[in-house]
Amino acid sequence: MIIGMPVYPHVDLLDVTGPYEILGWMRQFAPPAEIRLIGQSDCDVTTRDGFTFKVSHTFETAGQLDVLWVPGGDPDELKRIIADPQRTYLDFLIRQAQGARYVCSVCEGALLLAAAGLLDGFEATTHWAFIPCLKEYPDIKVAPGAPRYVHDRNRLTGGGISSGLDESLKLVELLHGTEMAERVQRMTQYFPDPPVSADLPVATTCPLN
Repeated sequence: MIIGMPVYPHVDLLDVTGPYEILGWMRQFAPPAEIRLIGQSDCDVTTRDGFTFKVSHTFETAGQLDVLWVPGGDPDELKRIIADPQRTYLDFLIRQAQGARYVCSVCEGALLLAAAGLLDGFEATTHWAFIPCLKEYPDIKVAPGAPRYVHDRNRLTGGGISSGLDESLKLVELLHGTEMAERVQRMTQYFPDPPVSADLPVATTCPLN
């Protein structure tokens, strides 16, 4: 099984590394799986937070993915990708989605799937502040509220940044069952108990406009 994360400059750090960690533990208990960090080129990628990592594959060498995982990132970079006249990133998503078992996004990565037409006819979510952006796509059913993730057939979309942890555990469950997901949960000791309980506001404007 090959899980691919197409990354780009100023991508969100936790959108990539959180799920990478969770899905990496899945490999300890399941048939071999490979997680590929995929870039448009083989250059290093620096996240929005200033963390730099190497990609393992390019769009040309990625091969067919079983799971496509699209992270969110800096709004200016999202706008650049969406407006790219060559559609390099979006067309890569379209090609991969045709053969993938699951097509996933976390945070604003849903807007990249939406721009590629890959959420049409599906229920989906994204970061609470970008829900108005998702609503601009009339063929997408936007989930009410701000859920941690939404699973609709072979689409799995997550809310804001940290939601990728819950979402990737759900992906483990979809791929290998509840017992496997619980084993990963125990090994990573993912039992969140935040010291604060802030409320999420309701966004009314799209930050990409």
